[in-house]
Amino acid sequence: MFDIGFAEIVIISIVALLVLGPERLPSTVRSIALWIGRLKRGFASVKSEIEREIGADDIRRQLHNESVLKDLSDTGRDIQSGLSRTQADINRSLQAESLDVDVKSYQADSSADTSEAVASNSSKNDSSKNDA
Repeated sequence: MFDIGFAEIVIISIVALLVLGPERLPSTVRSIALWIGRLKRGFASVKSEIEREIGADDIRRQLHNESVLKDLSDTGRDIQSGLSRTQADINRSLQAESLDVDVKSYQADSSADTSEAVASNSSKNDSSKNDA
């Protein structure tokens, strides 16, 4: 606390003995010691309170960070599930369109085959009528 050596303490003691006298010096030293003890305890309590506050702030900050991380992970999971649903919807839509395209091409192929068959049948019928 203070940089006071043994020589300084001896000089202060001699001056105090001369100023206060031998009768009042012990009670004065005792009261000074009590005041110094009270100051040390006060500083120690302030120091411990500040350390507790700093620790509480660290804990609050850590809890806040954990809650933010939890919120971020929840949001990430929500986004991931939304993307999965969207991807599944797109895949179903694409499959339905490819089935529609396959059905339409099948229908177009079968109608073309049918019209060719009808045309060939009608030409056969016409040629058989002409032969007769």
